[in-house]
Amino acid sequence: MRAAGVLLIQLGTPDAPTSSALRRYLRQFLGDRRVIEVPRFKWWFILNLFILPFRPSRSAAKYRRIWKEDTGSPLLHLTRLQTEALQRLLPGVPVRFGMQIGNPSVDDVVAEMIQQGVDRLLVLPMYPQYSATTTASATDTLFKALMGQRLVPALRIVPPYYDHPAYLDAMTAVIHDELRRLPWQPDHYLLSFHGIPIKYAQRGDPYATHVKRTTAELIKRLAWPRESWTQTFQSLFGRDEWLKPYTENCLRELARQGVKNVFVATPGFTTDCLETIDEIGYEARAAFVHAGGKRLHQCPCLNDHPAWIEAMRTLVLQEGHGWIPAVGPAP
Repeated sequence: MRAAGVLLIQLGTPDAPTSSALRRYLRQFLGDRRVIEVPRFKWWFILNLFILPFRPSRSAAKYRRIWKEDTGSPLLHLTRLQTEALQRLLPGVPVRFGMQIGNPSVDDVVAEMIQQGVDRLLVLPMYPQYSATTTASATDTLFKALMGQRLVPALRIVPPYYDHPAYLDAMTAVIHDELRRLPWQPDHYLLSFHGIPIKYAQRGDPYATHVKRTTAELIKRLAWPRESWTQTFQSLFGRDEWLKPYTENCLRELARQGVKNVFVATPGFTTDCLETIDEIGYEARAAFVHAGGKRLHQCPCLNDHPAWIEAMRTLVLQEGHGWIPAVGPAP
């Protein structure tokens, strides 16, 4: 019997907010050639002598700030909610998620789906804008998992959806909903995306172009005046020059200019995680207030917002035409 399944691929999360768990996580994450484009021999010494002995404890402290006693890792919890919600819209089609790093691993989930009879696999990377550091890393993980399987299913991979109306409309709905709940009016808006080293873009990574297109399309929908918003990049790592402007630098400059209230959305992240909850909601807020700002509000990511779940369904049905049966009106 032929059976199609849907697999969401997300980056992953440590198993616990501890130094030992972060050491395992960072070793795998920073060992990815897609993420760190440094000669392997040189990078082995940097990673093992200068990063792994010190960074895990600092990262664990940050994870402890966002870890929930009842639900654990926000990324894992919210990805599970996304998967369950999409499954309800696609009855009869197995919908699963796998993590590139940590658990449940893509390797284990793919093996289970094949054992359950899935011979057509539709894959949705949870990255709207393509980068080799994210989307290509996700497909690398998938292909490595399939290398260990005797029966390899037919594959379809949802292409980058940075300018897809369903994604853009869902992001717009999240922002509008959050602004309606705010008891104060922002003086300025930031659209903050994860950064990559400039040299990656110079070597052909289209990420910066995708971000620019997403921003332009979102601004059309949000109708924010040009002087009221800025698009920035966050999550810098290492000494290389990254895509600019940098989020924290921008926030400090806005505060120095007298801006008191800012609203920060993160359209490049489909699920709240350390980079949104802590980096924006804690570290960036502290930098802004220290420089003279008053309020910074971190807008939630798409998470399990109904508009995003419906958008995922749209992406899956469009790419899965002939594989995934539509239930209800076709998008």
